[in-house]
Amino acid sequence: MQNPLLQLLVLAGIAVFLVLRLRSVLGTRDGFERPTHSGKSKETTSRRDFEVIEGGPDHDITDHVAEGSDAANALAAMKRVEPSFSVSEFLGGARGAYEMILMGFERGDIEGLKPFLADDVFETFSDVVEAREAEGLTIEANFVGVREMTLAGASFDPDTREAEITVRYVGELTSVVKNAEGEVVEGSPTAVKRQKDIWTYARVMGADDPNWQLVATDE
Repeated sequence: MQNPLLQLLVLAGIAVFLVLRLRSVLGTRDGFERPTHSGKSKETTSRRDFEVIEGGPDHDITDHVAEGSDAANALAAMKRVEPSFSVSEFLGGARGAYEMILMGFERGDIEGLKPFLADDVFETFSDVVEAREAEGLTIEANFVGVREMTLAGASFDPDTREAEITVRYVGELTSVVKNAEGEVVEGSPTAVKRQKDIWTYARVMGADDPNWQLVATDE
């Protein structure tokens, strides 16, 4: 009888040893614990990265003006009123508007430009064109291109929602001024001249009319 009892004690000792060994390796659990999910930390990290990107600088603005500047704050305010507004798209339109308005003025054909000009700007352009015609002068001009274009400033009135954006241009064109007899009195048909302009456009953000108007010109 001693042999079976001895064998039983030996087996019990081995069992206790194995249990203790497993507890030291695996640890213990008290109560209910959610199983560890490896994808959870990845999801949390992705969400945190998304929030950082979402709260970061708006490159549509900071690509053109300094972050935190008055112009940047004004442009951001415009976007809050009209989320579809894009600074880059505006500048693309401003590039085309510069050629259209400048060539219309040089050639004296400004009636078609009236929707794109503020009333006082249109009157000023008209006075200059009429004065040239009274002297018998005509201008033959050809647009070469925009050499440089930068966003020089922006402002926004939250009460009226009126936005103004100022653009600095360096354009290139050929221009010849002829008198009533057709003689060249100024310029050259082949010499490309460089022209610098600072134009300010205005528009009420959120309005149905998407067109910006030229409200001021300077050099």
